[in-house]
Amino acid sequence: MKIVLPGGTGQVGTVLRRALTAAGHEVVVLSRRPTGHGEIRWDGRTLGPWAEVVDGSDVVVNLAGRSVSCRYTPDNLRAMMDSRVDSARVVGEAIAAAARPPRVWLQMSTATVYAHRFDAPNDEATGVIGGAEPGVPDYWGYSVDIATAWEREQEMADTPHTRKVALRAAMVMSPDRGGVFDVLSRLARLGLGGPVAGGRQYVSWIHDHDFVRAVEFLVARHDLAGPVNLAAPAPLPHRAFMRALRGAWGVPVGLPATKWMAELGAYALRSDTELLLKSRRVVPGRLLDAGFAFDRPEWPEAAADLVRRVRGR
Repeated sequence: MKIVLPGGTGQVGTVLRRALTAAGHEVVVLSRRPTGHGEIRWDGRTLGPWAEVVDGSDVVVNLAGRSVSCRYTPDNLRAMMDSRVDSARVVGEAIAAAARPPRVWLQMSTATVYAHRFDAPNDEATGVIGGAEPGVPDYWGYSVDIATAWEREQEMADTPHTRKVALRAAMVMSPDRGGVFDVLSRLARLGLGGPVAGGRQYVSWIHDHDFVRAVEFLVARHDLAGPVNLAAPAPLPHRAFMRALRGAWGVPVGLPATKWMAELGAYALRSDTELLLKSRRVVPGRLLDAGFAFDRPEWPEAAADLVRRVRGR
């Protein structure tokens, strides 16, 4: 198949490109800063010569959007919104203008669309969309607004010959340097991987191999459209999540952190505490109902596999 990956140079794009190329597919990456073979320049906002690679392709997986690993300042939040909405809009325009449109358009979204909660898991049918939770920072609601606007742009696109799926993805755990697993592992190995703010908040995640397999599954299944949660079926509280990660690295102790300590750490890392403090209890209802079987459904085994791969690099 010919697969186009707008925004395919980030962590998730690297995971997907590597696997799809190894499987024998032709993969074309759209990037603002192309550097090599198989990469084509685009600006993520306007139609241009890049649209020619969409015409005649089989699959488009749009991953474009400003990284969430930053301080959530008003300017950065606006950049997150604009980069996601603009790229989804222009991908839709390219597909609509194609003489031979792709048969499926997978649009990256996020599990952050669901509410901060502890009482029950969020699946696609019964999950609570966030934005109105009491007692959370106001800007958390803007993160939900970004997710809903992102999905709405895809839904509104006039692409009647192309099936559309919104990937409500949890954190994709891979052994690559600079990814979320790398950052969390560094903390754990330094003895700083204890619970944050009590550690009750749920962590949703997905092993990189299962992420790729889920994408391939959704491409092959012609009956699935709309939002789909890409998350392992066993989210767990942050305290247990970090305990299992420390166990995989053989680190017996992790210092706990209070909320204000997390704020200081996030500031030092130029990141934001929403990534640590929001309870994301997300489960893959539609994938499981469709018969998808996870290879790594439980975090301890997934973490052990990722650690082995890091050590084997």
